[in-house]
Amino acid sequence: MYRFCKRVFDLFIAILALIILSPIWLIAIVLLSLTGEREIFYLQKRIGHKSKPFFIWKFATMLKNSPNMGTGEITLRKDPRVTSVGNFLRKTKINELPQLVNVFKGEMSIVGPRPLMEVSFNLYTPEVGNRIYLSLPGITGIGSIIFRDEEIIVSRSSNHRETYNKIFDYKSRVELWYQDNASFYVDIMIVFLTAWTIIFPKNNLTFKVFKTLPKRPEFFSE
Repeated sequence: MYRFCKRVFDLFIAILALIILSPIWLIAIVLLSLTGEREIFYLQKRIGHKSKPFFIWKFATMLKNSPNMGTGEITLRKDPRVTSVGNFLRKTKINELPQLVNVFKGEMSIVGPRPLMEVSFNLYTPEVGNRIYLSLPGITGIGSIIFRDEEIIVSRSSNHRETYNKIFDYKSRVELWYQDNASFYVDIMIVFLTAWTIIFPKNNLTFKVFKTLPKRPEFFSE
């Protein structure tokens, strides 16, 4: 029943979002076609449901071949690979809107663990890797909310890779928490908290709503 309700919810939210946010789509498409490298959509191979690969849709926010440039899969604050328009799209999360196409195709859900590039997915232990995508990956998720400022946390550290690995370790525990607690109520609250965090990025509401989440590591306050 939960899976059926989740799919109906996904389609309802996706259709509603397309209708309400269509002007934003059009503005983003026009801006991307006139600036940067004139790339509008970016399709990237990610690991999805039951650890099978698929191509995720995004608005193009970075230079071509960015995964093979600079810090690779790690994106820093003020990363030179991010275009000027792309920077705005990433901050507002508008760059994620084309993933509604993946939702319609049944490759993604509105809520779930974020789909990763293979190089990042391989950092998971076998135990985590076998469980993390038992549910469909999501446009948003508990890890996305908690680590909205991931780029800032990594950028301000002296060792980007070490900090990224710390984040990844904690994020894996958070995503396993979602697998153990997934319900229609949890999904609804994650959608609400996503919107709330976009408006109030410094809030601490997530840990008040979900009191059983793994304890936040010390680097949150570094």
